[in-house]
Amino acid sequence: MLDWKKRTATARDGAANSVDNVRSYFAGGWAGRAVAAGLGLYLLLTLVVGWYWSQEPAPFSVQQHAEAAAQSQGHQLVKGYTSVETLKAVASTLLNKPGGYLANDLAPPGLWLDNMPSWEFGVLVQVRDFSRALRKDFARSQSQSTEDPDLAKAEPLFHFDHKSWALPASESEYAAAIKLLERYQGRLADTSQANAQFYTRADNLSNWLGDATTRLGSLSQRLSASVGQVRLNTELVEPEHLQGVESSEGSYKTPWLQIDNVFYEARGQAWALAHLLRAIEVDFADVLAKKNATVSLRQVIRELEAAQETLWSPMVLNGSGYGLLANHSLVMANYISRANAGLIDLRQLLSQG
Repeated sequence: MLDWKKRTATARDGAANSVDNVRSYFAGGWAGRAVAAGLGLYLLLTLVVGWYWSQEPAPFSVQQHAEAAAQSQGHQLVKGYTSVETLKAVASTLLNKPGGYLANDLAPPGLWLDNMPSWEFGVLVQVRDFSRALRKDFARSQSQSTEDPDLAKAEPLFHFDHKSWALPASESEYAAAIKLLERYQGRLADTSQANAQFYTRADNLSNWLGDATTRLGSLSQRLSASVGQVRLNTELVEPEHLQGVESSEGSYKTPWLQIDNVFYEARGQAWALAHLLRAIEVDFADVLAKKNATVSLRQVIRELEAAQETLWSPMVLNGSGYGLLANHSLVMANYISRANAGLIDLRQLLSQG
């Protein structure tokens, strides 16, 4: 009798333990599912946000933007005002577009993106070149004249490391440079004081166009290298004792993982340069008309704007030259090369008397 009671109690305890184990199993399963669902929702959200942040900013009307800025600030549209305002707007786009500045992000989704940071770097390259031209050419009457103090401080700030996250962050340095451009612009628009100048001369313009030509030429080579080919090594200087000797050949190809980066850097440079050339068309209208170069400038702008057409493919394709798949880099290289050729012709027109 006692043995039966003991076995009954043992069975009852075993059943209770089994129920507790089942409850613990299901409780743990629901917790795991909740964690997995939360992680999946987070990844989906970051993908959507990353897609939105990767949308390239739309072009804007340079002249209308400058007129609106002058009206809001009570400034006069003097020579050079449109160029400075366009440089400010292009630089500000890096900081104020959806997602802000992404090149130095340390957290998703910015950490996972590479196309937009490459686009940002392309824009930054043109901002740096134009701010340097503004400092050393456009704002100075001659090589022996004193450079503008605000521009002398602004240009180095634009050359700050574009991937710095803190102490200081890249955004803070670029924002400070934009503030200095605003100070120069305010003094330029103040016709009662001649303490800021903008000189619209053919030689000044030609110097900056020379920098732009160098940039586009390099981009064209890097884009064309998406398809490996044997070509002459133009990077080496030919010594005198080797003149007349056949140059060495080699195969040069952009690494597969960098093809889309070069492509979007080219789009960024084309976007920024097209806006800056639009501003030059306004401020240097007299010089361009005198040299019969206005049409040539507009053709360059048209090529750069064509390079920014919508990419309908979900990724940058790298098909062979005559293969079944498109090669988007070669298409971009075509537009960049034609714009570069147009800039070379434009410089020749400016150099003529």
